Amino acid sequence: MATFRLKRRVAPRTDRGCGRWRCIWVYLVEQQLIPYARVRQAAEALAPVEAQIKGALSHVPVLHSDETGVRRAGSLAWAHVASTRRLTYYAIHTKRGREATDAIGILPDFVGVSVHDGWRPYHAYARCRHALCNIHHLRELTFLAEQYQQAWAGELKGLLLEMKHAVEQARATGAAHLPDSDRRMLRARYWGLVDTGQAANPPPQRRPGQRGRLEQSPARNLLERLILGHEEVFAFLDDLTIPFDNNQAERDLRMLTVQQKVSGSFRAEGGAASFACIRGTCRRSVSKVSGSWPPLRPSSLATRSILAWADWSPRFV
Repeated sequence: MATFRLKRRVAPRTDRGCGRWRCIWVYLVEQQLIPYARVRQAAEALAPVEAQIKGALSHVPVLHSDETGVRRAGSLAWAHVASTRRLTYYAIHTKRGREATDAIGILPDFVGVSVHDGWRPYHAYARCRHALCNIHHLRELTFLAEQYQQAWAGELKGLLLEMKHAVEQARATGAAHLPDSDRRMLRARYWGLVDTGQAANPPPQRRPGQRGRLEQSPARNLLERLILGHEEVFAFLDDLTIPFDNNQAERDLRMLTVQQKVSGSFRAEGGAASFACIRGTCRRSVSKVSGSWPPLRPSSLATRSILAWADWSPRFV
């Protein structure tokens, strides 16, 4: 028997889990000769679990939504995600807008709080309350302060962060909401800075004979969104169960972006659907322990379902 002595390299802690998964998949494909068709079969086996996740997400109090472009069968498609801290549902669709979200079927009947980036099709669903991702606002305010020297933008960015800190402190004490006096004070400061921004960025004037929509500056566009959508900006301030941002959905989409960089595209529609199903159910299996990740080893739920077709159904708690 031939033996080999390999020099051991200790990977950083953040890389060890990924390394174990790489070893698992190399072993499955190269040693056990597991065909890629088995992945499709695994997705079919996990379809009932995916349906339970989808149904559960339709009734959660706060839902995060986002989308990103992917390549599928040589054409542009869109990966949509609906998620919470514990549940994630992915869908790959040819469309980005309402046609896709209607077909997915979660948002049309959703009556909780929908957290998103403000993209217009999300606002078409009027049965739910909407909350905007304030991280997007922080980025735009930073851009205006640094590139256009808009002082009010830097001050408004600081105010939003101050609101976030106040909400986090109140949440840590178990409070249901901020004191009314604090909310009124913060709102008044918000409107004062918005008024300052409007004074510094008046609307464009139409020239004689000019037709069409007038082009506005980035500052003016942001100000109009902050005015028209102020209740959605303040949602996290009025209800402490609503998050400040949409980072949950953005994190859930991040690995799809990585997949596209590694593989280039999904070769077929079936592969994209299988990836979405398995990714969502695996995300559920590793997040069911509150706030922690279980050890990544071949006996985990997701891997066992692929190898041994283990029948498992998550408990939505």
